[in-house]
Amino acid sequence: ILIGELDVIARVVSMFYLTAYGFINISYFLESWANPDFQPTFKIKRWIGLLGFIASFGVMFKLDMLAMLGALAVIGGLYFWLQRKEVKLQSNDVWRSVWENVVNAGLKKIDARVDEDSNWNPNIILFSGESDHRYYLLELAKTVSGRTGIVTNFKLILDKDGKRPLKRTEQIVRDETFKELGIFARQIKVNNIYQGITNIATTFGFSGVEPNTIMMGWPKGLENSKEYSEMTETLLFLDYNLLYLDFDRKAKFGDYQTVDLWWRETDSKNAEMMLNIARFIIASPKWNKTNIRVLFVNNNNVEKKIVRKKISKLVEDLRVNVEIKIINNAVEQIAFYDIIKDYSKSTDLTIVGIPNYKIDKQAEFILKTNHLFESIGSTLLVKAADNFNVLDLDFTKRKKSDAKSRSGYLKSRKR
Repeated sequence: ILIGELDVIARVVSMFYLTAYGFINISYFLESWANPDFQPTFKIKRWIGLLGFIASFGVMFKLDMLAMLGALAVIGGLYFWLQRKEVKLQSNDVWRSVWENVVNAGLKKIDARVDEDSNWNPNIILFSGESDHRYYLLELAKTVSGRTGIVTNFKLILDKDGKRPLKRTEQIVRDETFKELGIFARQIKVNNIYQGITNIATTFGFSGVEPNTIMMGWPKGLENSKEYSEMTETLLFLDYNLLYLDFDRKAKFGDYQTVDLWWRETDSKNAEMMLNIARFIIASPKWNKTNIRVLFVNNNNVEKKIVRKKISKLVEDLRVNVEIKIINNAVEQIAFYDIIKDYSKSTDLTIVGIPNYKIDKQAEFILKTNHLFESIGSTLLVKAADNFNVLDLDFTKRKKSDAKSRSGYLKSRKR
């Protein structure tokens, strides 16, 4: 009125009125969609609220776009000012309900899809106790899970009496470390560590995001433990991917610049899982300058050119840029772990597949593996579940077929 421009006043006032109408409409839509406690006296169809919100901002845009942006800036500033003043707003409850509905709908979509081997999305159950190097185990678990994977850490509290479990609210762990890494955390009481791991692996998870991987530190000194053997057998039966980290407390992960993937003919499933892990590792900020090597131990004197070509094709399919090294071992027949000691003693992270072995051979396997860990840095042991593709690493078939072809060619020449 003072400036004598009623048109300007009308533009400004109209924008604030239309903004208020728009937010009232979207509030009605969100409340009626997400909040089960929302029971208005005057009921209309939910979609009318959404339509009113769109129409309000459509009219505002048509009338005056600059005035619309100004009105939104003022209302947005007022909202954040109230939040900083710690004024309790009921909108927090609304948005919680909205996110719960979004998650619910998303889980149903995910659960309806058939899993595809080529899109492995890690959902890791991690077991870690209190130790000085626990952070590195958490860090690697988050790295291996990638940007879209889920990691849930369980701290098992040994309580042999087992009279009372922790309350539901006490089981939730909220810690800055977990928040920083984006890891969910729980703690529960168990009367037996191995039985506790088995129970969690058997029951934890829900439709859409079922866990598919178990990760923990490498269990030294348990080569003769019957309980550990039974736990391992159950985890394998449940068809989990298994990851065991032996962390070098002195070298840690070095400069985060070298990763070795060790392959042999028996690693047909482990090989694809290793490549997937490598793909997630190089996508991590700390490991983005990493040099990854695939080292294949050639025990059957197959021509290097054939082996390299086949591995290059397998690696190319998963879009992982790696250096390939073929180690001929047909003549010397050096033990696999001894070769690893020679080539990976200064590697920041070595990834080795766990072979298929009978439970009664577990003690021998653990002792040999412990001896290996004394000579190299941090190592991740991998055992892939059945859902991974079987990569054909048996190059002797190709060798035999080539030999047959040459034999047939010579016979035809003689004729």
